[in-house]
Amino acid sequence: MQEPIPYSKLQDESIHQFNDIDASLSYSYANYLNWLFDDRIELIKGKIFKMSPAPSRVHQKISIRILNPLVNFLKGEVCEVYSAPFDVRFPKESKADKDVFTVLQPDICVVCDKNKLDDRGCIGAPDIVVEILSPGNTKMELLHKYKVYEEFGVKEYWVVSQSDQNILIYTLNGLGKFEPSKQFTLSEKITSSVLPGFELKLDDVFGDLN
Repeated sequence: MQEPIPYSKLQDESIHQFNDIDASLSYSYANYLNWLFDDRIELIKGKIFKMSPAPSRVHQKISIRILNPLVNFLKGEVCEVYSAPFDVRFPKESKADKDVFTVLQPDICVVCDKNKLDDRGCIGAPDIVVEILSPGNTKMELLHKYKVYEEFGVKEYWVVSQSDQNILIYTLNGLGKFEPSKQFTLSEKITSSVLPGFELKLDDVFGDLN
């Protein structure tokens, strides 16, 4: 994907309809802040990716079953956990709004460096990112997100498949590359190198989703 060319014309203009945006252009976080429509949008290297209008009930149920154990485990700890909608900005060099071209909304993320948190979300890579796959996720979108999380140094990337009822964990190695775990499924549990002592039983995540 080519490096984005900033599109400054709309920087000071509020946009109220998604259809008023030219999706062929590249945009920054400064543009993103002026989009006042209800459509959920993510930016990857300046390009727009439109998210599903709302996650399914099962998606939300799985999300809560992963989120709650993390919340309970992190009580009184330095790390904090957040769930979507929650903007995570990935700056290349400058953290200025006009210079940030990738903004994602992971389903769940864990941030252990409080200097990365501000009133608008997180600026810089979270320590853990959890994405729950939905039928609407495209392979291109998933590939782009994988590359972003790897490039910016997310320590663990959990990919949760609601259809296959499994979790795959990518762990960042010493060379800054993701290494995949085996696929964990029902009757198994996952642990985290970022959160020593944390365990998540997959039966608790995927059991009785009706």
